[in-house]
Amino acid sequence: MFSTAFLDIPALQSAHGEVQLPGSKSISNRVLLLAALSAGTTTIHDLLDSDDTQVMLRALEQLGCAVVRSTDPAHLNSYHITGIAGQLAPALAARSTALFLGNAGTAMRPLTAALALLGGHFEMSGVPRMHERPIGDLVDALRQLGCQIDYLGNEGFPPLRIQPVTAAQLQLNTPITVRGDVSSQFLTALLMALPLVATRQDIVIEVTGELISKPYIHITLELLKRFGIQIKNEQWQRFTVLAGSRYQSPHEIHVEADASSASYFIALGAIAASKGSKPNAQGGTSTVDRVVKVMGVGAQSIQGDIRFVDAARAMGAAITSGPNWLEIRRGAWPLQAIDMDCNHIPDAAMTLAAMALYANGTTTLRNIASWRVKETDRLAAMAIELRKLGAVVEEGADYLTITPPANREAWKPASIHTYDDHRVAMCFSLAAFNPAGLPVRIEDPKCVAKTFPGYFEAMFSAVRAVPGSIPVICIDGPSASGKGTVASAVAQQLGYHLLDSGALYRITGLAATRAGIPIDAEHASQIAALISQMDIQFGADQRVRLDGEDISLAIRSEEAGTNASLVSTLPAVRQALVQAQHDFRQLPGLVADGRDMGTVIFPLAPLKVYLTASAAKRAERRHKQLIEKGIPATIADLRADLEARDARDMNRATAPLHAAQDAFLLDNSEMSVDNAVAQVLSWWEKRQPFGKEQA
Repeated sequence: MFSTAFLDIPALQSAHGEVQLPGSKSISNRVLLLAALSAGTTTIHDLLDSDDTQVMLRALEQLGCAVVRSTDPAHLNSYHITGIAGQLAPALAARSTALFLGNAGTAMRPLTAALALLGGHFEMSGVPRMHERPIGDLVDALRQLGCQIDYLGNEGFPPLRIQPVTAAQLQLNTPITVRGDVSSQFLTALLMALPLVATRQDIVIEVTGELISKPYIHITLELLKRFGIQIKNEQWQRFTVLAGSRYQSPHEIHVEADASSASYFIALGAIAASKGSKPNAQGGTSTVDRVVKVMGVGAQSIQGDIRFVDAARAMGAAITSGPNWLEIRRGAWPLQAIDMDCNHIPDAAMTLAAMALYANGTTTLRNIASWRVKETDRLAAMAIELRKLGAVVEEGADYLTITPPANREAWKPASIHTYDDHRVAMCFSLAAFNPAGLPVRIEDPKCVAKTFPGYFEAMFSAVRAVPGSIPVICIDGPSASGKGTVASAVAQQLGYHLLDSGALYRITGLAATRAGIPIDAEHASQIAALISQMDIQFGADQRVRLDGEDISLAIRSEEAGTNASLVSTLPAVRQALVQAQHDFRQLPGLVADGRDMGTVIFPLAPLKVYLTASAAKRAERRHKQLIEKGIPATIADLRADLEARDARDMNRATAPLHAAQDAFLLDNSEMSVDNAVAQVLSWWEKRQPFGKEQA
């Protein structure tokens, strides 16, 4: 997951690949609560690992459930939940318990209903945005039953205090009324909690107003069946919890992949999975059939948002499906503008707004008032951010119209504010396919942790950038100038990949030795072939891994240094290493440190920095490092060695050490690492287009 302040996505060109989706948030938190209310142990497979589910898991532990995560490497997202059999332990019921539920509506609303009926003392709170999300209609419904719930802040909103009531105090004979036109989570909460008290009589819920998001109620009803609860559904306006209802663990249950998350990859295929061409062995070109395959959810999903498939088809996507997969290709292009009632797919409908940027006219999304009470006011947020890109947008009380930028020149570079809303972040990543070839900045990318922590990694695995658009920052300089430390910090702050080019020769020598290949001219081709098979990772902690093994110390040995020198004399190996360095240029970007990054390897890099320091200062720094490691050394000897090495590097025949003509010179003799990093980032930011023409 990217935990940077922002993530810059370069201009993207095409999509092709397979994506495994995480588990559904809506199903995950429902199943967790039902397992908690049941007797015995329920094993839940493929549970979503996200902020919202972690919030729910912590709450269940506070309620007395045993929560055990599987240690099986093949099932790390499996959990064993031992429930409370519909009643709190006496000691827990007697004391006050505070539950912090973040911004998880799928935890706050159902838990409010369940705890109000379980009979205990609870205070329930969340992040500031949760305290702006309405819960009054649910509280009103629970108060009709006789539940004791007080607001600790603004009327109608969390935080809440819940006091215990006895079964005799509950009014179960008359129907409970609840509004259906604000959030379906209120009805879901009642349906999941009322079996706790429907032991001897039917309990009726009547919905006032139009029930929005019916597909989410369908999910609730289907899952209740799995846990032994039968609900009579009369035209989505009257629901009866049958007498004698009792939660029964299914013992084992699998969580479907998230259909809402599938929408971004369905859109990805519709926008960018078009036929292409590639060179063939005969010197001509061959057709490439690009397709995006989504694994984990199919057309028969119980999730309502799977109907996004129909909306995407209406816009031109070509989609085929199987029991647990979807394949998406570009069909009509440009996409077709639509006018659609989106009440049945409220979350996924946001993705239609992003697709509308590539449509042939004005798209209208109707009946989406529920957007205003989600993680943010999504109607306002989408309108603001779409306009930044150059779209013409009309925002109504419950609708949005989007007209895409009129032409290539009308597109604008945009820094997308995400409002701590995961779906805003994921939707606008699709804007990177714009025809103007402009990058898109996503602010606070870690907000996707709410439902899909690995979203951007999954997206990058399935897309191809416009040639030459993946940015590279080159940081060259002499030995001990601090370039490795600065490069690592810059890469970490931008979320970019890191290349320590100086270590590649040592790694190659180590790999050849381990493979039993002599390091000489006769075996140069074997070593070159070995390089293409090596999986090398340079971490932000300056650790180096080869095929998953930490080799940071192994490549610093005297033997590794000798082998590196031998490797560097072999032309075929040097050429293979040049290609290996180019291969590090991957989405979303690269920071490369070395001696010839800006002059030889990446001569067209948009930012080159030549980092140096006086020989005296470099010797002093190197001396400190060696002493800390217990290695004896003198500053005078180190300085002489550095000056001699500088002379060799500057006068060598191949790729001599010198600053590129367009490099910024940065003498950090008297600078801290933080200041040097800040200077590089400042130079980089001045090269970005964001913020210069924001609407």
